[in-house]
Amino acid sequence: MEHIVRPGETLSSISEDYRVQLWEILQSNSLPDPNLIYPDQVIVIPGFPDPATFPFSIYVSLTNRTLSLYKNGSLVKVYPVGVGRMLHETPSGSFIIINKAPDPGGPFGTMWMSISKKHYGIHGTNAPSSIGKYVSRGCIRMQNRDVEELSRTIPIGTRVQIGS
Repeated sequence: MEHIVRPGETLSSISEDYRVQLWEILQSNSLPDPNLIYPDQVIVIPGFPDPATFPFSIYVSLTNRTLSLYKNGSLVKVYPVGVGRMLHETPSGSFIIINKAPDPGGPFGTMWMSISKKHYGIHGTNAPSSIGKYVSRGCIRMQNRDVEELSRTIPIGTRVQIGS
């Protein structure tokens, strides 16, 4: 799997986002100076398959507060979601699903799926009336039945594009 370096990122922050040890990233890349990475540089992230090999992809529209599931480029389903509120915006960009955790408890509903941005994920909710609103601390909230269905459908490594 390849990661495109974004402005402000460091190898340490990339390591944290993907939950991969820094030494593994260093070992997988020929970097003359690991302290000098630059925007748009391609970094190999070990342990994850190439998202292009999966038939599924996800697009989250922050403006419409929807999550669209695609299979082989064709729209399969659109789910309503809750997204980040002011001062706690949902991050925009290209990510992947890096793990799944059923029954995380508390406000995360019945399923948690981490994305490759530390502290952010797609999850269920114990407050179903929050779906369709700008209410979270940056995560993408779904109805529990919807996030369970999505989790059963997509594999770890699925591409998640978040935009306006």
